[in-house]
Amino acid sequence: MMRKPRAIHTGTGTPMSRNNTLAAATLSLGLLLTACNGEHATDGTQKAAVFESAAPKSQTAPSPTREIHEALLAQLANHRRIIVLLADDKSLAPATRQSASAIGQTLFHENLERRDGMGEQFARLLAAKNANRFDAIGAEIDFIESAPEMYDADRLAFVEVLRDLHDRLGSETSLPAIKLRQRIAQDLDALAEIERNYSREIADIFGRFGTRAIELKREKWNDYVAHLRKLYDRDALLREYGVIEPYPMSLKDSDREIFGRDLPPRTVVLTFDDGPHRAYTEEITAILKRYDAPATFFEVGRNLGSVDANGKATLGPMASLSRDLIEQGYTVGNHSLTHAQLSRESGAALRSQILDTDTLLRDIDAKRAPLFRFPYGARNAEGLQILGEAKLKSVMWNIDSLDWADPVPDSIAQRVLQQVNAQQRGIVLFHDIHERTVKALPQILDRLVADGYRFAAWNGRDFSVANEPAAQQTVTTGYDRSWAIVIGIDDYARWPKLGYAANDAQAIADTLRTQFDFPSSNVIVLKNGEATRNNILAAFHDRLAHGGLNRNDRVFVFFAGHGATQRLASGRELGYIIPVDSDPDRFASDAIAMSDIQNIAESLPAKHVLFVMDACYSGLGLTRGAGSSAFLRENARRTARQMLTAGGADQQVADSGPDGHSVFTWVLLQALSGPGDLNGDGLITGTELAAYVAPTVSGISQQTPAFGSLPGSQGGEFVFQIPHREEFLTANTQQLSSDAIDLNRQVEAVRPADDAKPVVVTNLQGAQEKLVVPAAGAVSDRERAQRANDRGLQLYKEKRYVEAEAEFTEALKLRPDFALAANNLGFLYYRQGRYQQAARWLENTLKMDPSRAVAYRNLGDAYRQLGDKEKASRAYRTYLELQPGGAAAAEVSEQLRKM
Repeated sequence: MMRKPRAIHTGTGTPMSRNNTLAAATLSLGLLLTACNGEHATDGTQKAAVFESAAPKSQTAPSPTREIHEALLAQLANHRRIIVLLADDKSLAPATRQSASAIGQTLFHENLERRDGMGEQFARLLAAKNANRFDAIGAEIDFIESAPEMYDADRLAFVEVLRDLHDRLGSETSLPAIKLRQRIAQDLDALAEIERNYSREIADIFGRFGTRAIELKREKWNDYVAHLRKLYDRDALLREYGVIEPYPMSLKDSDREIFGRDLPPRTVVLTFDDGPHRAYTEEITAILKRYDAPATFFEVGRNLGSVDANGKATLGPMASLSRDLIEQGYTVGNHSLTHAQLSRESGAALRSQILDTDTLLRDIDAKRAPLFRFPYGARNAEGLQILGEAKLKSVMWNIDSLDWADPVPDSIAQRVLQQVNAQQRGIVLFHDIHERTVKALPQILDRLVADGYRFAAWNGRDFSVANEPAAQQTVTTGYDRSWAIVIGIDDYARWPKLGYAANDAQAIADTLRTQFDFPSSNVIVLKNGEATRNNILAAFHDRLAHGGLNRNDRVFVFFAGHGATQRLASGRELGYIIPVDSDPDRFASDAIAMSDIQNIAESLPAKHVLFVMDACYSGLGLTRGAGSSAFLRENARRTARQMLTAGGADQQVADSGPDGHSVFTWVLLQALSGPGDLNGDGLITGTELAAYVAPTVSGISQQTPAFGSLPGSQGGEFVFQIPHREEFLTANTQQLSSDAIDLNRQVEAVRPADDAKPVVVTNLQGAQEKLVVPAAGAVSDRERAQRANDRGLQLYKEKRYVEAEAEFTEALKLRPDFALAANNLGFLYYRQGRYQQAARWLENTLKMDPSRAVAYRNLGDAYRQLGDKEKASRAYRTYLELQPGGAAAAEVSEQLRKM
């Protein structure tokens, strides 16, 4: 950059070029430029390193300027964060805007204190009378003028610093000081021009903090803000300061509300508010008929008639329009009596707004839909409670046409189509009282039909597309008792020894007991020498069939060991599992044939039985049970006899999995930990387990797992209900080994992109078959938050910290009082060395749940790392008071002793 006539050029709105004559001096700043954002290197603000890494590099730095330079970088970082937090904040939800403003205030005052500190550091540098002091200061000015990735508006972070330095140099009479002061004066002139260029934007953001607001022209501010948003993320900045804004109520699910984001992909619901209208309602229905598109009309009660003090309805002339809508097959719902803002109403007035209109609609036609839309989407808890009492459901929207405000039909159409394209589904809000809506509607419907969108209608229970099967209903396990037979054989006497089977069996048994609450007394484990042919058959016949197994129970069978295949004289193949005492020359008589397994399966009185065989063989000779399109709904009464095998006769089980497991069993264990729930309903069915395990194992090994139903199956499904993880992360939390993490990454790489699509697997006859995962029912925010936290835990254990942070954040958005997720987010920051953020979130945890001892332990660790011995000691002592015999008590006591 040229220093004359002005050291800082302005007006480009883009990074400034460097002055080659100053490059050597600037290089002396060394690695300081990479040290600015170390605290934030792993969160959403990590992109700030783009700037620091592009700045001048060296191996050393003048020690008198080290602290000054780091302070300048921090000053710039806060300046940028404030802009990202507050730019366009009028578009934010009120709660988010308030949080952003509060954190912006904090950052602003941090910069004020930092600026004062830099002033004192410059004063000490000047007072030292070191011969190189002016060169050192000049190097800092080089940075302000010439850092290649700085935008014009970035340099405004240093106005007060330069002004203070200019004043301090006024008392210096040497020629170098005079030249330096003159150079700073030129820079201040340039910065004043930059302020003029961005006057309105700077005033909007920084004016609230009491700084100057200079009235000048604006230039390329949007480019600058867009650049900053690549470096910082508003949500990440809020999170860094201990704030995660929950989703607005309009985006949340409850049993009494319906939202467009839960619709199937490429599905829309058309809704029209504020009618009926004498002319436009009829015109809109005529357009809808041309496209065979259903719609829902939310009517204002006063347009239909009135209700007297005794609750008697008197219908007006426009009520016939609503009656016609219902007769034509459209859905008609309630939009309050007078279109008041109901969030401000309560008591009798609120009840009248809701119930009087329902009375009018019932008087028009008893077939009125039990749907309600709050005017403006403004609702409160009392209003939702009244809806529940009246058995009405609130219907919100996620696509707003803004046809009430926009007078241009083309603009309305473009807005709707852009939103639909972005969200791929939704409930669209229109109003049938505007001519512009009538004009915009055909253009919208044309494009939606051309793009393959479907129009959903109210079916009495939910919004669905006509002539398509409704989504399957979620089913709980409904089992009385759970049983398991788990077999693992390594130490064969006459067959090759194995090195993984017994370990696999033990891991499966432990998972069934601890994760799925199989009673220990009902889990029969046979390992190595215990797994003789007689003992295996006795486990089925004596321990199960005669041990109290009943019709409403489930049985899980796992075998890890050798398998074999015999070709019969007929040419058919018959598979065997090999007990520990089998002779290879006589296995046809002393092994257990799959025909025996079939007979056992049919003889067991349990409702659902699932065999998982970590052995390779073929010749199952099985038949596929007849399925049902409603099998989940009817699962409670349908019998299931299912089998999942590791591979075929000419394949070997890959024993190269992590922690001494086979690849097949490792993937099976991972599926059971949660990923096997492919449709997100909290359940893992036998089909889902196979749809996860089979293609995954095939993708990372030379095995081809097979899956199907045994004779006697009636289309039922074995079901695992995923338990919620209540694990609070601490320093003692175990993470996966590097081998496990590597294999999980391979698993992720071969997994299908869309688990909802059919998966092709080998069936038990060796043919290819599609497995279709049923659609899941609606899930509450609380459940959704728990699952996000569970995913975060798994990702943390795989050391995928950025993704884990996103999941814990999602959990807190869905459930702002979720102490478990808050602790886990805090500890995640601690693990990354981001101790300040960790302390904030652990403090938040204790506000949510003051009795949570583990959070005090984590908080003590965070404050100890920050050097705050008083707070650390207080947190540690509270932990010991709450859990004097806790797992970490000895470690905490030792930390206290060292303080």
